[in-house]
Amino acid sequence: MGDVGPATRHAAPGTATGKRGAVVAALMLSMALAALDSTIVSTAVPQIVGDLGGFSVFSWLFSGYLLAVTVTLPVYGKLSDTFGRKPVLVAGTVVFLLGSLLCALAWNMGALIAFRVVQGLGGGALQGTVQTLAADLYPLKERPKIQSKLSTVWAVSAVAGPGVGGLLAAYADWRWIFLVNLPVGAVALWLIVRHLHEPERESAVASPARARADVDWAGALAVFACGGVLLTALVQGGVAWPWRSAPSLALFAAGLALAALVVVIERRAAQPIIPGWVWRRRTIAAVNLALGALGLVMVAPTVFLPTYAQAVLELDPVTAGFVLSVWTLSWPVSAALSQHVYRRIGFRDTALLGIGAATLVLLAFPFLPYPGQAWQPAALMLLLGAALGLFQLPLIVGVQSTVGWSERGTTTASVLFCRQTGQTVGASVFGAVANGVLAARLGGAGDLDSVTRALDAGPAPEATRHAVADAVYAVYLGASCAAALAFLVLLCVAPRRFPVLGSQATEDERASA
Repeated sequence: MGDVGPATRHAAPGTATGKRGAVVAALMLSMALAALDSTIVSTAVPQIVGDLGGFSVFSWLFSGYLLAVTVTLPVYGKLSDTFGRKPVLVAGTVVFLLGSLLCALAWNMGALIAFRVVQGLGGGALQGTVQTLAADLYPLKERPKIQSKLSTVWAVSAVAGPGVGGLLAAYADWRWIFLVNLPVGAVALWLIVRHLHEPERESAVASPARARADVDWAGALAVFACGGVLLTALVQGGVAWPWRSAPSLALFAAGLALAALVVVIERRAAQPIIPGWVWRRRTIAAVNLALGALGLVMVAPTVFLPTYAQAVLELDPVTAGFVLSVWTLSWPVSAALSQHVYRRIGFRDTALLGIGAATLVLLAFPFLPYPGQAWQPAALMLLLGAALGLFQLPLIVGVQSTVGWSERGTTTASVLFCRQTGQTVGASVFGAVANGVLAARLGGAGDLDSVTRALDAGPAPEATRHAVADAVYAVYLGASCAAALAFLVLLCVAPRRFPVLGSQATEDERASA
């Protein structure tokens, strides 16, 4: 079938049922918990460090959470296909709220980092299962509605998170940034339990003992260990220790050994956590690779633009944050309007149009005048958000529409896993690029972290401003290469027309297709 096959206006067989408006509200609240987490915590770091100490390891407040979310995505995806979305989402929400409560009770930095990992174990279920349920609730024709709502949640969180976190840290206590999750999560949990009803399915509900026996727990543990080790090597390499040091080499060696173990276990498992068909099907493989490249692209603005705005443009931190946040205005609008494009030219060609435009925008950044005005990078960010909204949403909607209910959780989780991994790899690679340029321009006298800390003491010297500008230009050039790679992957690997199912197929319909 072509990209956009026939779709009904009612929930199709096999989708989640109940009061759809209440369920959508629950999904938006659940997504808000995950979306607000990093942005709201970042502004309270000075108060947290001042109270608990541990400045040398505070970055693990973010790295630990990110690692837990990333490595659990494939596990939760498979579990949601086996037992249903509701139990996985309920369990994930409970774990996230437990982690939030424990974070608020933390007595030192080590305990807070450990409890952030607990939060991340729940956050992985929130991110993956919410996106999967969004596809279950809506037929293909209406799916952009829920996706645009979820995009809006991320946009609002990106803008509001730092302000809310700063206010709570300044006028209340940093522990409230975790406690505010409790009432929001409780409402989401109540709506899910009361209004989300999934039809019984033979694979899980009719035989829970058999479903539990079929779960590849050995594979889940191996995937978790492999992902944790490799991502730790990427996050800490070049930061806590040099890339070619003994800790880096040991972690990478252990990660590769665990990756080989994952392959062996998954080949023998009856129901593998990461099934081979995720990579054997052209459409899913192409979307995974393309969104992995998107993760790389997103690092350039989110990590490096604020430093550029403060060091080069000499903006205060709040204004620098607004330069970045403008892309959250155009991204959801573009995503919502993308349906009018992909219904005419297809999912792949719409995504090609978006990532092609993003490549040009990223390439334009190094040509900005020095030092320039704040509106210039802000205008590019506005265009970049519009381009990426046109790129990401058609791919997610399209790939979810090529599989039935029993494969949608695994497919969605694989897409999100690749994007998260791309961001982790991008932060490491582009961080090394930026530090290399700075070292060359400043005679080895500093790196981006030292420049960022020095900004608190006052404006950067002219030589440092030029060095930061060159470093960020190099990062944006690298991001444009990642965007071009995504373009080539879609052009050469993805089929021109996604093999969309004719309806929201049930597991039995998919098995017989």
